[in-house]
Amino acid sequence: MSRHVVAAVGEIPEGGCKIVTVAGREIGVFLVGGRYAALINRCPHEGAALCRGVLIGLMAADRPGEYRLDRPGELLRCPWHGWEFDVFTGQSWCEPDSVRARSYNVTVEPGAALAKGPFAAETVKVSVEQDYVVLEV
Repeated sequence: MSRHVVAAVGEIPEGGCKIVTVAGREIGVFLVGGRYAALINRCPHEGAALCRGVLIGLMAADRPGEYRLDRPGELLRCPWHGWEFDVFTGQSWCEPDSVRARSYNVTVEPGAALAKGPFAAETVKVSVEQDYVVLEV
C-alpha cells in the first residue's frame, strides 16, 4: 500500500471533511472528535458523492420521551437517499451485514519524520544485446 500526504493538521476543521483524489479515487478525510477517518466518496447504495453528506449522531433512548445524542458526528448521511454510514468503519446502518463504504487508514505523522524518507527513485534496468535495447520492468 502506498502512503500519501493529504493535509496538514489544522487544515480540516473539527466536524469537517476534505475531499482529495488519491490514485484516481475521490476520498473524504474527516476530523471527528479529534480523530481522523477516511471514506471513499462513493455511496455503495447508488453511487452518490457520499462525503458531501452531513455528519450526524446516533439518537438513543432508554425509555419513551428521553432521548440523547450518542456518537455525535460519527455517522455520515448520504445526500441522495439518506443512508447512514459509520465514518470510521464505513459500515452501513441501513444494511450492516451486507453494505459498507470503503474506509481507509489515516495517521498523523510529524513532518520531520516524513522528510527523512526513506525515498527511493524508481529505476529500470536497461542493457544492450547486439542491436537490441531490452527494458526490464
